[in-house]
Amino acid sequence: MSVKNFAVNFFLIFCITFVISILVSYLYSLIAHGSGYVDWSLSFRNGIIFGILFPLITNLNRSKK
Repeated sequence: MSVKNFAVNFFLIFCITFVISILVSYLYSLIAHGSGYVDWSLSFRNGIIFGILFPLITNLNRSKK
């Protein structure tokens, strides 16, 4: 996997995960606590973690075949 390919995959997965985490934390806060609070640190952390892991897992699965 080239660095450019990894960077593109990281950016796409980071953005998708970041937006979904924002929506989930907002809806959870709204339903459970009655306030629309977004947990930005959790969303950013999830984006980074999944942005690194998913391209690596995809690369490992491709190399095994």
